[in-house]
Amino acid sequence: MAKSTRDFGPLVGAIDQGTSSTRFLVFASKTSELLSYHQVELKQSFPKEGWCEEDPKEILATCYECIDKTVQNLKDMNIDPSNIKSIGITNQRETTVVWNKETGEPLHPAVVWLDTRTGATVDKLVNKTPGKNKDHLQPLCGLPLSTYFSAVKLRWLMDNVKEVKEAVDKKKCAFGTVDSWLMWNFTGGTKGGLHITDFTNASRTMLMNIQSLKWDDKLCSFFDIPKHVLPEIRSSAEVYGNMNKGALAGVPIAGILGDQQAALVGQTCFKTGMAKNTYGTGCFLLYNTGEEAIFSKNGLLTTVAYKLGKDAPTVYALEGSVAITGAAVRWLRDNLGMIKDAKDIEPLAATVENTGGVYFVPAFSGLYAPYWQTDARGVICGMTQYTTKAHIARAVLEATCWQTRELLDAMNQDSGIPLTQLQVDGGMTANNLLMQLQADILNLKVVRPSMPETTALGAAMAAGHAVGVWSLKPEDLTAITTDEYTPAIKEEEVNVRYDKWKLAVQKSMHWEGHGADPTQGK
Repeated sequence: MAKSTRDFGPLVGAIDQGTSSTRFLVFASKTSELLSYHQVELKQSFPKEGWCEEDPKEILATCYECIDKTVQNLKDMNIDPSNIKSIGITNQRETTVVWNKETGEPLHPAVVWLDTRTGATVDKLVNKTPGKNKDHLQPLCGLPLSTYFSAVKLRWLMDNVKEVKEAVDKKKCAFGTVDSWLMWNFTGGTKGGLHITDFTNASRTMLMNIQSLKWDDKLCSFFDIPKHVLPEIRSSAEVYGNMNKGALAGVPIAGILGDQQAALVGQTCFKTGMAKNTYGTGCFLLYNTGEEAIFSKNGLLTTVAYKLGKDAPTVYALEGSVAITGAAVRWLRDNLGMIKDAKDIEPLAATVENTGGVYFVPAFSGLYAPYWQTDARGVICGMTQYTTKAHIARAVLEATCWQTRELLDAMNQDSGIPLTQLQVDGGMTANNLLMQLQADILNLKVVRPSMPETTALGAAMAAGHAVGVWSLKPEDLTAITTDEYTPAIKEEEVNVRYDKWKLAVQKSMHWEGHGADPTQGK
């Protein structure tokens, strides 16, 4: 990296702890310029079918490693790390960590958000609702009963892991999403670490009342989860405490946002009706609904978008969540060996003009929005002897686009105000073919920021705002430079293919549990 003689003014750091990697990034607060970052890929383990785990200690270690390397980068660039005035945290949401408050040791590997081991737990919970309705709790928490959310994962851990149940009974267990685990360790761990979360992450547990913004007695009772295991809920932008060790010891931690909400902030979607779609391991479309919590009739989630300060208004969003998008590319690479690197999918898919009639529904973790079918499984439809790996690669990319179209259709029905363009971000948006396919399939202009790290930027904005070095006034926000993609095929052709996609989705439904499979689990 080139050495710098510029004065960048106050700097803000952001820990971006995602599903597949951890990063630490440093931004100039006056210009939103990304100055340096370091990234480490995270190991995932799949001990049984449908299970997905990560090591909480490795998650923590990668954060410190990324901070140390980025600080060294800054020094090499002649940029003084002491100008970092605060740190924000953004994290993979719903992923569940439980640890012993007295020893600091994890009681179990982190259960990742897309893990489906809790299918039977969900069925049991649905069966105890009036009318066996998976949306029974929606008026309280904005969410359907699903394997996706943290309360169901915690209930499974309490039911199936002896160490967790014993720690809960002895009031030694701390539960949290990844932000809580990091905050507790960053601020001292067993020596006074803060057990906190923010409203955006708490709104993904099924335990916080979406209106009162407090842990809800009825919800905790429904899941039979004692409140003493839960973290304190705080706003997304305030000084919580200071880093207690490492290269940035003493720097205030002043922002926490779930990753999708952080991207909404980073894309400056501060007005009602603005929306963004993030393409990462999964795909997440968030639509700002202002200070009103709107409950979807079309399979979307009601979630807290942000609360940028103790006394700031709470802003809500409708969210469409898709479990598997980028993860399907990783599957092509790691499980099938079709590509050597994730970025190789673009040139491979570009060698064919279309999918040759192939449709790929990546329901590896069931189907999320708008269907919420936990018993769906992945299917590839329409193959013939003509089909090549290039057709399948292109079908994987198109699956991301079709799933986004379903989210957008639901969003338009709930809001009554169709979007005129889609703002996008996330790692997959570097794929130009994917962006063009998305514009074609939506029949909408797709707008990609030239600086793709909007998730980390959102966390930095919150943390900088909390310490007074980052203004969020509309007139002070830096203009975002963008690339745009416009539809290039006829809408009639897309609609015919969309009908075929929906047929493929139907083929994936209710697959799990149909008939005995003697090979199951082998």
